[in-house]
Amino acid sequence: MTTQEPFVIVGGGLAGARAAETLRAEGFDRPVVLLADEPELPYERPPLSKDYLLGTAPREKAQVHDAGWYAEQDVDLRTGVRATALDVAGRSLTLGDGSELRYGAVLLATGASPRRLPVLGADLDGVRYLRTAADADELKAELSEGGRRVVVVGAGWIGLEVAAAARHHGNDVVVVEPQPTPLHAVLGPQMGAVFAGLHRDNGVDLLTGTSVREFRGSGGRVSSVVTDGHAGIPADLVVVGVGVVPNTQVAAAAGVEVDNGIVVSEGLRAAVPDVFAAGDVASAFHPLYGRHVRVEHWANALNQGQAVARSMLGQPVSYERVPYFFTDQYDLGMEYSGLAGPGDTVVCRGSVDERAFIAFWLADGRVTAGMNVNVWDVTGPIQELIRTRRQVPVASLTDPDTPLERLAA
Repeated sequence: MTTQEPFVIVGGGLAGARAAETLRAEGFDRPVVLLADEPELPYERPPLSKDYLLGTAPREKAQVHDAGWYAEQDVDLRTGVRATALDVAGRSLTLGDGSELRYGAVLLATGASPRRLPVLGADLDGVRYLRTAADADELKAELSEGGRRVVVVGAGWIGLEVAAAARHHGNDVVVVEPQPTPLHAVLGPQMGAVFAGLHRDNGVDLLTGTSVREFRGSGGRVSSVVTDGHAGIPADLVVVGVGVVPNTQVAAAAGVEVDNGIVVSEGLRAAVPDVFAAGDVASAFHPLYGRHVRVEHWANALNQGQAVARSMLGQPVSYERVPYFFTDQYDLGMEYSGLAGPGDTVVCRGSVDERAFIAFWLADGRVTAGMNVNVWDVTGPIQELIRTRRQVPVASLTDPDTPLERLAA
């Protein structure tokens, strides 16, 4: 490793900021450069579709550190600066202004971008995506006025959280989803139905099994949404949430292996020297699953950012945390751990009807994933059940009087 050159972090999200923090916490005293392509202090994304969009928290709450922290820690934060090319042989990056920046090690924490909906009218004003702080600013300003007809395309996590925020601000909301239930690919039909009921109970018109065919407008602004089952759903505002695509362009052009993300080892190292990846863009080998896994959620960015910094310092690292994410919608709070498979069986303890329960996904009698809904302080034992791969009797999982800690021991 060329230690005379700075460690460069490409990406101003949570993974990049935590990597910089951990480098300093571990005693690394050489230069650290953090490139953030947005003109923002590095920030976390969950508040953009939750607290900030609801209007219950200030914008600054999303920041990983305040402005003074970077100067205090001697981190050279460069906002509004994009890396456009990577030269792995010359150990350098080309920046948006054409200048070059050499590195001793480089972390690619470039995140992901919203998948665009390729339909007629997609470029109309009023068709929005939510990924950046600027996106959230615009969306919050429009939703907070209330009284608007909002169409949300996609009933994934972002789509549902936006729908909940839109209803919170007093808007009429229609959600269009091609699958039979919300979150169908992640949770399956049984648990997807829980979220369908939640949104319908809160006044959302949820249209499942329906795909968008066209956006129509008037005066350059969207006014209706055409689906395969509806000639025109009135819309003052459309929010599209149909997934994201990892930002791998710079890595791929440099010859770094890319396959649904930047391919890295369990130590978050790419196959080329001194190149690392973490966060939404990283497809990391996961020892628990025996395959590469790319996780797009907050906890992964937080923990991989810390782990990759130690790996950059040459410490032995094997990133094997159980995937975890959470959501808050209306009066429902949920935490999910693990990775369920399409053929897994779902069993529950607690009351699904009252939305206070724990769902377990099982394969061959082993817990592959767990979701606690309005039930708290159970993530630890759920994750331990997943890690141990121990066969667990269904009767014990569904019995609320059997402590999960006992099953995980």
